[in-house]
Amino acid sequence: MCNAFGIVTYEGMNVHVKGLQDYRPVAAFSFLGRYRMIDFALSNLSNSGVNQIKVMVRENPRSLLEHLGTGRHYNINSKRGKLHVLPAKNMNENDFYSNDINSFMYNMEAIEATNMPYVILTPCNMVYRQDFSVLLDAHIESQADVTILYQNVDNAKTDFINCDTLELNKQKGVLSIGKNRGNAKVRTISLETYILSKELFISLVRKAANTSSLYWFRDIINDQCSELDIRGYAHRGFVACVNDFNSYYRANIDLLNYHKAMEVFNDDWPIYTRTNDSCPTQYAADVIVKNSLVSNGCLIEGNLENSVIGRGAVIKKGAVVKNSVILPAAYIGEDVHIENVVVDKKARIVRKKELIGSEEHPLYVKRNDKI
Repeated sequence: MCNAFGIVTYEGMNVHVKGLQDYRPVAAFSFLGRYRMIDFALSNLSNSGVNQIKVMVRENPRSLLEHLGTGRHYNINSKRGKLHVLPAKNMNENDFYSNDINSFMYNMEAIEATNMPYVILTPCNMVYRQDFSVLLDAHIESQADVTILYQNVDNAKTDFINCDTLELNKQKGVLSIGKNRGNAKVRTISLETYILSKELFISLVRKAANTSSLYWFRDIINDQCSELDIRGYAHRGFVACVNDFNSYYRANIDLLNYHKAMEVFNDDWPIYTRTNDSCPTQYAADVIVKNSLVSNGCLIEGNLENSVIGRGAVIKKGAVVKNSVILPAAYIGEDVHIENVVVDKKARIVRKKELIGSEEHPLYVKRNDKI
C-alpha cells in the first residue's frame, strides 16, 4: 500500500480539443477503442498501491461520472480505499475563475479529512506508465519539498505544444516552469505530476488562493522554485499529451505501433476500465484488416488499415477505413472511403462516399452527425 492519496486533476486552460470537448471532458474521451483517457491515470495510481483517489470534475460531467461508477473496476481496495469525486465550484469550462486552485479550495474539507501524509497529483490528459510508489520513495529519500515527473523529448517543435516545461540545474533541481511554444526541438516536458506532503500541498493551495484568484497550481509551484527544494524525476518510455485535436488523433495512431504500445501496456501493469458485456467482433470472410485495433461488438464487412475502431462500430461492405479513429457505435456505410478522419460516437457516414484528411490536419465528424 502506498502511503499517499491521489488527485487526478482536470485539463488546464491551454487544452482545447476541437469537437470532442463539446460533448465530454477530456478525462472521458474514448481512447484506443475501449478505454477512456482517465483510465491511465487511475490505473497508474491503483497499480502503485494508492487506494484513496480523488477525481476533479469540471464541465459536462455526466459521461465521466457514469464511467467512474463506484470505482471498483479500478481494483481499489474496497475496505480501505475509495474513489471520491471533487466537483468544481462552477461547472463551466469557460468560466474565468475555473482553475484547479479554486476547486481545491472548494473541496478543502474533503482533502484535509484524508488520512495520508503525502499527495500525488496527476493529470487526466496524459498517457504513460509510471509506478508512483517508486516515485514516492525517491521523493522521500531525496528529502525534497516537491518532486515533479518530467520527460526529455526531442520533438518539442511539433509535439507537446503548450505543455509545461522545466528548467533544471545539474542536480535536477527545478529553477522555473515555462511553456513549450514550439521554438526548440529539445525540451524538458513536465508531466504535470507532483508529489509533496499533504501539509505542504494545503499550505501552497491557500497561498495561491491568497495571491491570485486566477492562479493554477503550477503557478504557485513556479513562484516557489527559489524558496522550496523542488526536484525533477525523469520518466522514460512512451508519453502522449492530449491537449488539442491533432494530439488526440496522433496519440491513438501512435499506439498502433507495437513497440510504443508495450511501453504503456504490460501484463504486470493492467490498464483498468469499465467493461461492457458484448459479443465478439464479427468479420466478413473476404475483409482485409491490417495493423488495426478493433474493439468488441463490431461488425466488420469492409477493409481496415492502421485504424482504431471503438465498441459496436459497423463498417459495411466495400468500405475502406485507413489511418482513422472510429469512436463507439459509429456507422460507416457501403463503399465509403475515409482516411485520416476521427468519427465521433454514433455518427453515420452513408451518402458522402469519400472523406480524406491529411496526417497534419485530420478531419472530424461530429457526434450523432449524418453524412
